[in-house]
Amino acid sequence: FLGVCGGEFSVLRSPQSVAFRDGSWPIPGERIPDVAALTMGFSVEEDLPWPGLGVGDLFHRPQATVLVTVKGVDKLPVKGFSYPIENAVPFSLDSVANAIHTLFSEETPVVLQLAPSEERVYMVGKANAVFEDLSVTLRQLRNRLFQDSSILSSLPLSSLSRNNEVDLLFLSELQVLHDIASLLSRHKHLAKDHSPDLYSLELSGLEEVGKRYGEDSQQFKDASQILVDSLQKFADEMFNLYGGNAVVEVVAVKEFNSPLSRKTRSILQASQSNKENPYNLAYAYNYDYSVIFNIVLWMMIGLALAVIVISYNLWNMDPGYDSIIYRMTNQKIRMD
Repeated sequence: FLGVCGGEFSVLRSPQSVAFRDGSWPIPGERIPDVAALTMGFSVEEDLPWPGLGVGDLFHRPQATVLVTVKGVDKLPVKGFSYPIENAVPFSLDSVANAIHTLFSEETPVVLQLAPSEERVYMVGKANAVFEDLSVTLRQLRNRLFQDSSILSSLPLSSLSRNNEVDLLFLSELQVLHDIASLLSRHKHLAKDHSPDLYSLELSGLEEVGKRYGEDSQQFKDASQILVDSLQKFADEMFNLYGGNAVVEVVAVKEFNSPLSRKTRSILQASQSNKENPYNLAYAYNYDYSVIFNIVLWMMIGLALAVIVISYNLWNMDPGYDSIIYRMTNQKIRMD
């Protein structure tokens, strides 16, 4: 890998069934979709030797995963577990969305992937009906900000301006967060079904504010604080809508890198990985662990019951009447 490159992966809210551990273990940027898949109980092609995620409760998986990507900043002072990102390359949750759509196609789960600044949106299942009124284009977002129920009346803009296009882009992304939680609150029954939901949002308004005013400007500092407060509020709302059974994660990346070298495995890499585990922690189990555990458990229970039943019948057996060996012997004696 190229090393740690300006990024942080944070878990704002998480149910007890997902065992995130507090530590500063770096996570490879290209494995972030695998973390989302494992938290939802899906299998991944390659094992993830990352100690930040434990096994958790194998029989109660989260009903939703919400991942917000914030571009233009190394880290955000949010509450929760935070881990540095190693090799911050662009990633996508398409594999997780395809797994949900394949396994739960009959139940039509909610899958929403949205990048407001790029006018890129992808909806699957019941998301088309729930978020049909969601503003997705830049013109719709601008008009939404100047409506009576927008966030402009409640947010402390401080040094930000309503007349600047860059500021409006940043505020419109916060409006999208508010509208997603608001629209979902009108369809609370979707958060109680048996199919998991996925939300993937990409926000680049803060990056544009930094380019316009500079990262040392008061506008950038105010925008960062407003974003942190909005993300925390959004995480709490989504967590409560799913009854405390949702994972809300934030990826803060200053800028994405492109891998310049091919990933290889070597003895040196293996020796370095041992040094990163000074507490001798157990390896992270994969999705097949629950399947193998259930097979072995119920097979042992079945064999134990079979031995008990056979032993009981043999103990209470009458050799003269229940055993075919003694019957044949008695008949042969009588004939002689």
